[in-house]
Amino acid sequence: MTQQKTKTKLAVWKLTSCDGCQLSLLDCEDELLAVADAVTIAYFPEATSVADPGPYDISIIEGSVSTPEHLAYAQKIRHDSQVVIAIGACATSGGIQALRNFSDVKSFINIVYAEPKYIQTLAESTAVSDHIQVDFELRGCPINKYQLLEVINAFLNARRPAIPKYSVCMECKMRGTVCVMNAAGTPCLGPVTQAGCGAICPAYHRGCYGCFGPQDTPNVAALTQRWKELGAANQQITAALRTFNANAPAFRQGVDIYEDENS
Repeated sequence: MTQQKTKTKLAVWKLTSCDGCQLSLLDCEDELLAVADAVTIAYFPEATSVADPGPYDISIIEGSVSTPEHLAYAQKIRHDSQVVIAIGACATSGGIQALRNFSDVKSFINIVYAEPKYIQTLAESTAVSDHIQVDFELRGCPINKYQLLEVINAFLNARRPAIPKYSVCMECKMRGTVCVMNAAGTPCLGPVTQAGCGAICPAYHRGCYGCFGPQDTPNVAALTQRWKELGAANQQITAALRTFNANAPAFRQGVDIYEDENS
């Protein structure tokens, strides 16, 4: 008698985030059927009330670590999971909420909340990998759903995910999009940003906003110099690198170097 193969237990967790990357997973719809026979969704509050206890074979984490509670939560997820995958700009670099890292978070709390004493938060919003071991990081704000399916499929089949590490410029070339920076003088983060979006913004004559974070070997210093040559103000350059992936080391260091050289 043939034994039935045990399904992989998959859990999806949320820390500090907008839920957009979880919605990207739900948006897979028909594509999820391709892996449905191999996976049991054991925990995913966004999609189901089922809450099976761990341990889990694969845990997917969306969101940054920005509160003491989330730090403990992330550590427990790591303890209960064989594989941990961080998805989205929040989980991989701290997200838009990491803008707090460049100021005094206590001052914001005192302005925003009527009773600041009840607010428990960390001084900085950071990536999940800053606190626990992560087996793979999938970039994007939000993530590319097809890349997520590729990552899940890769771990189900014990292989390395085939996620590109080159820049958005390569995607522009592949879709035949004329370079907006060279042709129109439009400031663009494409040369230092990891591919994954399909170069949507340049295809509509806009510069890349850096949604997928820095590519493997970004030359941020050269790009900021080029922006300056195009007439971009210092504040515009700093603001461009301080959005979805502000706390990504390459972008953060790029701003520090630029400001030191132009102060």
